[in-house]
Amino acid sequence: MSQRTLELGFSGHSEERRVEVPPDAPPPWDLRSDLKVAGKPHPRLEARLKVTGAARYTADQRLPGMIFAGAVRSPHAHARVRRLDLSRAKKLPGVLYSEAYPQREVRYAGQAVAALAAESEQVLDDALALVEVDYEVLPHVVRTEDALAEDAPAVAGRRNVRQGRGMRRGSLRRVEEAHARADVVLTREYRTQVQTHTCLEPHGSVARWEGDRLTVWASTQATFAFRQTLARALGISAAQVEVITEHMGGGFGSKFGADAWDVFAARAARATGRPCFFMLDRRAEHLVAGNRPDSIQRCTFSVRRDGKLLGAQVTSHGTAGLGRGAGVLNPAIYAFEATYSDQYDVLTHAGSARAFRAPRHPQGVFALEGMLDELAEAIGMDPLELRRKNDPHPVRQAQYDVGAEAIGWSRRKPSGSSPGPLKRGLGVAAARWAHNARPGTAVRCRIGRDGSVLVANGSQDIGTGTRTILAQIVAEELGLPLAAVEVRLGRTRDPYGHGSGGSVTAPSIAPPARRAAYACRQRLLAAVAAALGCEAESLSLREGRVHGAERELSFAAACGLLPTESIEATATGGPEDMSYPSFTREVAGVQFAEVEVDAELGTVRVVKVVAVQDCGLVANPLLARSQINGGVLQGISYALHEERILDARTGDMLNANLLDYKILGAREVPEIVAIPFSVANGRTSTGMSSLGEPPTVPTAGAVANAVANAIGARVRSLPITPEKVLAAIAEAERTRRASDGEKKKKKKKRIF
Repeated sequence: MSQRTLELGFSGHSEERRVEVPPDAPPPWDLRSDLKVAGKPHPRLEARLKVTGAARYTADQRLPGMIFAGAVRSPHAHARVRRLDLSRAKKLPGVLYSEAYPQREVRYAGQAVAALAAESEQVLDDALALVEVDYEVLPHVVRTEDALAEDAPAVAGRRNVRQGRGMRRGSLRRVEEAHARADVVLTREYRTQVQTHTCLEPHGSVARWEGDRLTVWASTQATFAFRQTLARALGISAAQVEVITEHMGGGFGSKFGADAWDVFAARAARATGRPCFFMLDRRAEHLVAGNRPDSIQRCTFSVRRDGKLLGAQVTSHGTAGLGRGAGVLNPAIYAFEATYSDQYDVLTHAGSARAFRAPRHPQGVFALEGMLDELAEAIGMDPLELRRKNDPHPVRQAQYDVGAEAIGWSRRKPSGSSPGPLKRGLGVAAARWAHNARPGTAVRCRIGRDGSVLVANGSQDIGTGTRTILAQIVAEELGLPLAAVEVRLGRTRDPYGHGSGGSVTAPSIAPPARRAAYACRQRLLAAVAAALGCEAESLSLREGRVHGAERELSFAAACGLLPTESIEATATGGPEDMSYPSFTREVAGVQFAEVEVDAELGTVRVVKVVAVQDCGLVANPLLARSQINGGVLQGISYALHEERILDARTGDMLNANLLDYKILGAREVPEIVAIPFSVANGRTSTGMSSLGEPPTVPTAGAVANAVANAIGARVRSLPITPEKVLAAIAEAERTRRASDGEKKKKKKKRIF
């Protein structure tokens, strides 16, 4: 072990830490590191492929002899299948394979009852229409509030309301004691909607058998988990399966593991001896491919007049359909004296939820940040000052200053005081995330005698720019330009990589990539030293050359001195890469929003968002801004537009398409000031941390607070539609008039 002193923190707020570095590992990067390639704003390597349409996604695969698969889906939210007849469909020329799913009941609209594979998409459509299903429609419940009723139809088992492990936290007694000491105690109800993932690339895969080996082109954000679950379903070993994900058109948490349609495609391909293509249509995407659960949050928060937050009590109910995971995260950001959270899953006859970019966070933060603004107004304090007073995180404290200056917080007016029908408002919200670096990811680096450099990992690039980051890290370690490094991703024949979830990819893949490149570097310098008759320690790699005391060589010439055709090293991320002392325990972010509200029409236009986001040492500022922009846009869409609408009478989804399911459009994109906030956290050898999910967490809260500031009334449910805005304005006006009336009555009493 060697001793190193690191300078950790951020500009204007740093400290020194002594660390021990293993002999086979490079010294960790810190604030003093003079990086030449890593940390620079390089365009993503695959940019040209994507903008020219040359990038091949799963849905682009067209293999010789390929057949097409699809499913027959229940139109009912709850029904008993009395008869299922595939005979007419199977007799149709061109139908090659079929499966019926014998089940007594279907429990959500869209649930598959059968699947077919045919010569062409036209034959497939005709065959699906010939399948005969006789349903006995049963009572159903699809809305959370309806499922809470005592007489609601049972979804699974006897009770629709369930509480899993860890869904009750904190001390109710301590919270009640804190409330008793407070000057202001507020109780409010906040609601969020069900949001579907709406990935531009649908779920699905293409399967091809060659003997007993299976190759699958899959739209997945977890190539190795997909391989494992598919192999298990087929009764074969994972070694017989190769999963390929060259490019992805979005996953957002919904594409982990193999689904029923992927298993069917593999079975159909095996039975027919022909490749099988099975991609969901847009309606099925909305119905069966997951969603973000809704929430009904009853919040009681308390505060002293001096702004000290005291108690936070939240009781929440949400539906994940037939699944679980409808909890929320609320007061974790701020230093309340006591907190208590009591959360419940509510079963409904709807498709199950799946992980969705920052699960539980946007719902909880929307309510948390709204409550903070309401407390600030109640005690007459600036809402930003209330946050500063109760936020112990040093990074967020600095981010508040940066963001406030960028948005122009000093021009914020009292709520509802903006003149005229077009009213401007400013809002703020914060977020936290974990340093999610996970051990186990492996990266292989190979340097050829011809000077070529290849870095390989089997995980996917979900769209965050993993290829580019890998190339930057390896190029930095080898002293090369970015173009000199080739990256191979998305094939499970290469070393293991984690799925893209929890924002783990970059912080998990970066340390082993750097260590593998470091090992190759050391071996290359040793070979050059042997050939030149000098000490390896006297040599260095930079700017594409090997530099020595008396001589220097080009990188290609140095590689020509290798005793073998290539040198190779594979490094696996482990504790030695990820256990350095951290500057902070979490990733921090702050967002400010400016909106314009038409008080006559109720429409909301987001004018500007300033997003200040910590992601450790910034791997690539251009890619970081891209991730922040994407998170903000998805957050605005969640705040103003997106909502799964189920017909309570039929249980069917009324907007299962991209016409009626509203998402943010290009014309609605505001000015976004994305500020990657570089923090040398010291946790790993590269200092890079999570970024993919945190930027979407605070957006809805910031937008909602800005709307309240603009109109002087609060909309406590998402999405913030014109109808809700007008209703909030009308209610605020009624309350004001009633208050004025009471004041006049009291004044008359004093006169007489």
